[in-house]
Amino acid sequence: MDDSAIIDLLIEPATKDLGEFTVRRALPDKRRQRVGPFIFFDHMGPAEFPPGAGVNVRSHPHIGLATITYLFEGEILHRDSLGYVQPIRPGEINWMTAGSGIVHSEKASPELLASGQRLHGLQTWVALPLQYEETEPRFEHYSADGIPLISRDGAEIRVVIGSAYGESSPVRTVSETLYVEAKLDSGASLELPVADELAVYVVDGKIGLDEHTISAGVLAVLIDGAEATIQAETQAHVMICGGAALEGDRIVWWNFVSSSRERLEQAKRDWRDGRFGEVPGESDFIPLPDK
Repeated sequence: MDDSAIIDLLIEPATKDLGEFTVRRALPDKRRQRVGPFIFFDHMGPAEFPPGAGVNVRSHPHIGLATITYLFEGEILHRDSLGYVQPIRPGEINWMTAGSGIVHSEKASPELLASGQRLHGLQTWVALPLQYEETEPRFEHYSADGIPLISRDGAEIRVVIGSAYGESSPVRTVSETLYVEAKLDSGASLELPVADELAVYVVDGKIGLDEHTISAGVLAVLIDGAEATIQAETQAHVMICGGAALEGDRIVWWNFVSSSRERLEQAKRDWRDGRFGEVPGESDFIPLPDK
């Protein structure tokens, strides 16, 4: 393979202000909507919350996607319209399938509001295959000790979702999905898994790929099916994401993903008119945006 053809695109995320903190949003990008099923990729923090302050994402709806919350530091309390109440902590996986529609909130617990905390992690969405866009919503939580951990030649690897490096994650998906965390010692190399579509996001440090130096906060999208190896130019922390390409086009509007513009319009009306359901015990919510 011609090494010069390994990288298809380098994406420097846009910064988005969410009120309490800012995020770096790598997907969707105007040049690339998704990588495999991944259609949304936010890097949260690191953010320092003093006592009395914390994450306060009020109730909001989703359709046509599954959300994945993965933290490196801190804690977020998840509540949803199915009745689940689940704190998410480092190394754990919250997988929430919206399908035909779900509502959830993401907040700091009363204890963390009192103490303050440091929060750092990733919020990603995967678009659902066409036959699952209107599936029943579901929520699943996976503990950190159930995620495969591999140590090899200066690399510590966790197979968060999918199969790689001879291990398979217990996380249940409806399309081929790959999500791997790797922490590399300076000078270490790591051969990347092969997937239809694949990208590497540098959380911290610097890596070498395809004769490029990729710094923290950059998403490197590989050409389809590429075979590649990354080298850690410093101590580095990376996330590898991708999987099988999804069929058809997707439209992203606010918190909704769908192959149908008419379905998006219905979701807008349903949220505006209060037909989505509620998170038990919560009355605050995010109104439908004007545009």
